[in-house]
Amino acid sequence: MEINFVWASFTMYFLFVQVIRTLGLREVWYFGLQYLDIKGYTAWLNMNKRVTAQDCKKKDPLVFKLLVKYYPEDIQNELIQDVTQRLFFLQVKELVLTDQYYCPPETAVLLASYAAQAKFGDYNKSDHPPGYLLEDTILPQRVTDQHSLSKEQWEERIQVWHQDHQGMMREDAIMEYLKISQDLEMYGVNYFDIRNKKGTDLYLGVDSLGLKIEKDISALCTCSFFFQDFMFYASRLQVNKRILSLCMGNHELYMRRRQPDSIEIQQMKSQATDEKHQRLADRAMLEDERKMREAAEMEREKAQTDMVNMQKKLDVVQKETQRAQIELENQMAHAKKLDEERRSALEEAQHFEKMRIEAEEAKSNLEQQAFTQQTNQEQLVSMRELCESAVVIDSIDPDLNPCKIESNKLPCSVWVIAACLYEDGDYETADFHPMSVDQQRSEENRVTESNKNSHLQMQLKKLQNDLEGARNEKENTKYDNLHLENVKAGRDKYKTLRQIRMGNTKQRIDEFEAL
Repeated sequence: MEINFVWASFTMYFLFVQVIRTLGLREVWYFGLQYLDIKGYTAWLNMNKRVTAQDCKKKDPLVFKLLVKYYPEDIQNELIQDVTQRLFFLQVKELVLTDQYYCPPETAVLLASYAAQAKFGDYNKSDHPPGYLLEDTILPQRVTDQHSLSKEQWEERIQVWHQDHQGMMREDAIMEYLKISQDLEMYGVNYFDIRNKKGTDLYLGVDSLGLKIEKDISALCTCSFFFQDFMFYASRLQVNKRILSLCMGNHELYMRRRQPDSIEIQQMKSQATDEKHQRLADRAMLEDERKMREAAEMEREKAQTDMVNMQKKLDVVQKETQRAQIELENQMAHAKKLDEERRSALEEAQHFEKMRIEAEEAKSNLEQQAFTQQTNQEQLVSMRELCESAVVIDSIDPDLNPCKIESNKLPCSVWVIAACLYEDGDYETADFHPMSVDQQRSEENRVTESNKNSHLQMQLKKLQNDLEGARNEKENTKYDNLHLENVKAGRDKYKTLRQIRMGNTKQRIDEFEAL
């Protein structure tokens, strides 16, 4: 975020107030305005001087950066406002990614997952396709150079941790990032080049817990002081002033933390608590709405599925109905055919029955005719015999001829039949054939965040073992080698702090002068 001002004649305090008001920042004691001096060294602006009186490069426009100048001892319990936590998060993340804070590979992956949760929220496969993390810098360049893993493989490992943060609020993810970061050795330390009386080149580190003397920035501190007086030499007078300013500011905050909270701090904490509760309530309401929406969506999908299934069943029933209809039509056609065949057979049977009756009648008639014929024949025989006898008698006495007498008595039909019989000859009959379907100096008793959380420690250990197989030891820096030695020896920044604070101030000064 860039803010432009044109009041070069005003004091830096006025400029600082305008910046913090623009951001809505109230925890102003942690921040300062940083710039590059005439010789290219980073420095902090003096709030009591005018802009034109600072030893910065005279160019237009003058560029200043609002950065964290003093770090708290315990981020979780000291940072109050969300905007303060956000600014700390952005600055610490930048220092980790640019390798100004040394970070082990497995811790870098964990921090990247919290950064992803803070930026994207809960992981969703449809909203976060492969490559959603590759648009930004997610790991220090040193870490990627030390391992033979592609960007996609690094993204897969970060994605697994991102999924593990499901349901975590963005503000909580930022706080988790800062809690892990504050356990790093270089966290919150401002380093300066100094020399002791012997002329040994050393590094002086100034942080919220005191002063640290190191031979190498990558090494753990050799000795520590509670801001008591001791002598060292710096390359420039301005460096001494900056060291003094940092020491005074850190000492003031150190003492303030061990006193009861002021009314302003209490009011800010109360407001922050109310805002957090409101945020939790809003989140719960949104979660309920999301669940209701998901339930409604599931019901809608279920209804659609049921409708599709019912449509499929309806299609099956329709097909079965059509098939049954066709089969019924076929059966009806077959029944009609059978009925026609039955009627035809019945008609034929009736016809045959009629023919049989007619044949029987004809047979009966023929039998009657045969009987009549036989009778007539018998009568004719009798008449022939009678006629023959009549001829004989007629020859004797014509008046006594019996033929004449009987001829008058016989009906004419007999004569007709007889004539027919003699005319037509014999009769023949045909056979009938019928047909058949924390407290004071509580920093010495603190432990790292990973030691507090066994689950987190196991996850880091698992990820470390996973990355060891792909690690290229030739790419190890002195920070890596030192980190490995510290891990093997079981050392961390808080154990070292307790060790180097043992003894009195004179012993530590003698140790410093002996370096």
